[in-house]
Amino acid sequence: MPVLTREEAQTRAHLLDIQHYAVDLDLTTGDETFESTTVIRFTARTAGDTFVDLKPVTLHSLHLDGEPLDPAALDDNRVPLSLTAGEHELRAVTTMRYSRTGEGMHRFTDPTDGESYVYTQLFMEDVQRVFAAFDQPDLKAVFELTVKAPDSWTVLANGITEQQADGRWKAAATPLLSTYFVCVAAGPWHSVRTEHAGLPFAIHCRRSLAPHLDADADEILDITKACFDRFHEKFDEPYPFDSYDQAFVPEFNAGAMENPGLVTFRDEFVYRSAVTVTERQTRAMVIAHEMAHMWFGDLVTLRWWDDIWLNESFAEYMGYQTVNEACADRFPDTWIDFGIERKAWGYDADQRPSTHPVAPDPDAVPDTASALLNFDGISYAKGASALRQLVAWMGEKDFLAGINTHFKRHRFGNATLADFIDNLASATDRDVHAWAERWLRTTGVDTLTPELGGDETRTTLTVHHRGSRPHRIAVGVFDRDLVDGRRLVPREPVEIDVPQTAPLDLPGPRPTLVVLNDGDLTYAKVRLDEDSLETALRGLSSIPDALTRALVWNTLRDMVRDGELEPHDYLTTADAHLCEETDLAIVQGVLAFARTQIADRYLPAADRPAALALLTGLARDLLRRTEDGDNPGLRLTAVRTYISSATQPDTIAGWLADGSVPGGPEIDPELRWRILARLSVLGALDNARIDSELARDPSATGQEGAARCRAALPTPEAKAAAWSALFDTDDLSNYLFTATAQGFWQPEQADLVREYIPRYYPAATALGARRGAAMAEAAGRHAFPAHAIDADSLALGEAHLTDENLTPALHRKLVDQLADLRRALKVRDA
Repeated sequence: MPVLTREEAQTRAHLLDIQHYAVDLDLTTGDETFESTTVIRFTARTAGDTFVDLKPVTLHSLHLDGEPLDPAALDDNRVPLSLTAGEHELRAVTTMRYSRTGEGMHRFTDPTDGESYVYTQLFMEDVQRVFAAFDQPDLKAVFELTVKAPDSWTVLANGITEQQADGRWKAAATPLLSTYFVCVAAGPWHSVRTEHAGLPFAIHCRRSLAPHLDADADEILDITKACFDRFHEKFDEPYPFDSYDQAFVPEFNAGAMENPGLVTFRDEFVYRSAVTVTERQTRAMVIAHEMAHMWFGDLVTLRWWDDIWLNESFAEYMGYQTVNEACADRFPDTWIDFGIERKAWGYDADQRPSTHPVAPDPDAVPDTASALLNFDGISYAKGASALRQLVAWMGEKDFLAGINTHFKRHRFGNATLADFIDNLASATDRDVHAWAERWLRTTGVDTLTPELGGDETRTTLTVHHRGSRPHRIAVGVFDRDLVDGRRLVPREPVEIDVPQTAPLDLPGPRPTLVVLNDGDLTYAKVRLDEDSLETALRGLSSIPDALTRALVWNTLRDMVRDGELEPHDYLTTADAHLCEETDLAIVQGVLAFARTQIADRYLPAADRPAALALLTGLARDLLRRTEDGDNPGLRLTAVRTYISSATQPDTIAGWLADGSVPGGPEIDPELRWRILARLSVLGALDNARIDSELARDPSATGQEGAARCRAALPTPEAKAAAWSALFDTDDLSNYLFTATAQGFWQPEQADLVREYIPRYYPAATALGARRGAAMAEAAGRHAFPAHAIDADSLALGEAHLTDENLTPALHRKLVDQLADLRRALKVRDA
């Protein structure tokens, strides 16, 4: 299928002005296809040739200004048009196919009750799977939708919907929108409705999830309202749409999508089982992130996809900052979670060969296929970190003044990086253009390393700076308490600019610990001087501030990845300090890195059992610490860690049989399937037991859990069946594919699955070509043999990168996976 190039988009935008789409959808024609009729009113500024995008099962008819065009003119996903100057009307009548991959119009049948649901995800190039369109972000138009749906269904859309006398649903006309923002979600939704600030607000989910949504409805809506009010304190431009619906939809590929007036979320955010406060905080952040897009992304939209960071970095920054401000009673410091989880995502992405600037050169994003590759830790986490540093440098008042100018100048239009920087520059006397060149147009991670000098009466601090960006940072300085030598006492932090013009004088004796970037306001790897490193390894839990502790844990993580700290030392540090840690985000982040990276990848296979034993021992210590029930989130984290690290089945099988961990928690569906998956890996389960568990929990989550368990069974027959389901047929939905892939490769089963490693590359390549970008990404992310840390696997993968049949999405994932494999080998060698 041809992809849209930037040059083609610019040519079409110069030629066309799109006024209006009338889209009529009939969702009553069966489970495989639906009918779609589109009427587009537009103006050609001059005579010229162009094309309209559509990808139908059948193009029944196409009329331009009432004159029929030959449907056979459809060339893959384009119909050529020869236009005279002036006004035109194009009418397309098509049959379209439902998707099972989360793209276009996705259809899902709930195994719990047999009810069906559909929703659209029209990002990048998927509008053409639903209706005919001039599909590019800078051709905005008004959209009016009508939908025929089964009698029991409710239809949601970007505007308020009403059911007409003939049974069809009609959505209110939208303001000017880009094509990829159009959204329809239809089915027998369970809805909770309210009103706020004079607008209708609502949340929606599948009927089978109704009790779980109802249990959290007050929390979700309170957070939504609080963020809405906070954005109106920040932004001069009022919320630009007629309602605010949030639909939690099944088998959604992303975390959420910022469709104006109808945000869609993955319905894992409707919690069926116990979760930690950090998971609730993540849901709140995603709510705020998508709401920020209503202004930055929806009201003002990028002109071309090279500026995707303008959408995502801004929303990522605003999501964390706004929850931090508006929901501080529930979530007192969201930036700790950002630092320990999201920022690490950005650092990792920025050290791979596929790294790119936050704001890439337009020539680096020549088409939509290349643009899709940039939805990564750089566009989100690094970009948000850059904006946080910009706010620290400019001041929030000037930053928001520039943002409000940006909204005012470009409302319901499109803007570029140059527009954004010009608008920020108008609010400050600082050289924002120079800042942008050094921060947004460069790649890689700077490294800041302290060097302490001086004598007994004074200490000097020199910051060695490897990199090119300017940084404004705080320096945390700590002394050992003279009464209680285990405690660290902070001095007043010092702000400095890096590069320095002269060493910094620190009055008094040499400090016990010096932490660069205290407060975590910049984006850089930080190192510790020799004495500070020793203090951190021995006394990390005695650092009084959680954000400082998170930054030091990130430093240790980076040092392991860079071969500067033994993985064993990280594990022993975790063992020594996590039982004293009070911040749950830190505990979760450290345990996740220890379990998934150090135990599974960075340590030699022979050392893995000892690492897992240390982790199960640490989990037992955390369980003992939480026996009083005061910290259920920490206790749940410990239980999850114990399950995933268990090398013998007895204890977790006992918990499963008893229906509870001694002292709690109860074994809810999430923990039950987690235990069953681990028992499958350990060979303590069989297909008959999996079938009985699926009968007990036939939900969509149960279906995924059973698929994961079957693929994890340590038998040749199980592996052969799972492989066939993954690659020989296209029957699996996106979520069932992911679950099966997650079960397939297990470090404990390396000998059993060795024969599949060389088969992976041609199989994944063929699947990506057949099933498209979303499934290619899933094959590269979840089905890759990440457990195989050896030179032969690396050589095999690198040889395959030259295969011309690789889709861009799969090629990018393989480049990243192989970079991580290469790093793991270097860590082992170090």
